[in-house]
Amino acid sequence: MDEGIAAFTGIADSSAYVVTAAADGHRAGCLVGFASQCSIRPVRFAVWLSKANHTYRLALATTALAVHQLPQHRHDLAARFGSLCSARTDKFSGLDWEEGPEGAVVLSDSLAWFVGRIHDRCDGGDHVAFLLDPIAAHAPDPGPPLSLHDVGDITAGHPV
Repeated sequence: MDEGIAAFTGIADSSAYVVTAAADGHRAGCLVGFASQCSIRPVRFAVWLSKANHTYRLALATTALAVHQLPQHRHDLAARFGSLCSARTDKFSGLDWEEGPEGAVVLSDSLAWFVGRIHDRCDGGDHVAFLLDPIAAHAPDPGPPLSLHDVGDITAGHPV
């Protein structure tokens, strides 16, 4: 069964996302492989954060998250947010970012982004879905996004 589902998910190639959170004067971000729009009316989007991830712990203390699509040529940003641990490293050092709605951290070098107010959470096992109500978005003239297959070489930086 595990091999069958691995083969099924292995052919999917959705966007890779960077999710950022800010709370209590701290900020964190991580590379996310599980995310999708999950409702049309109202528009809702779900991002799944690993319970082992520092960003998850910070997301529990905030009201909104920022979700970013990266340009296809920015593997370096995906590696930064996917392979380093926010508890040990300031992933935002040297990057252009700004404070968005509800104090969310918005990456300037993203292809597109939205900030979503946390509507609900759903425990799915080792990941928790954060159900988001979009409150602001920016997608100027997007080119191709970085995909999950593009970032398959990145080893997660969170503690196990």
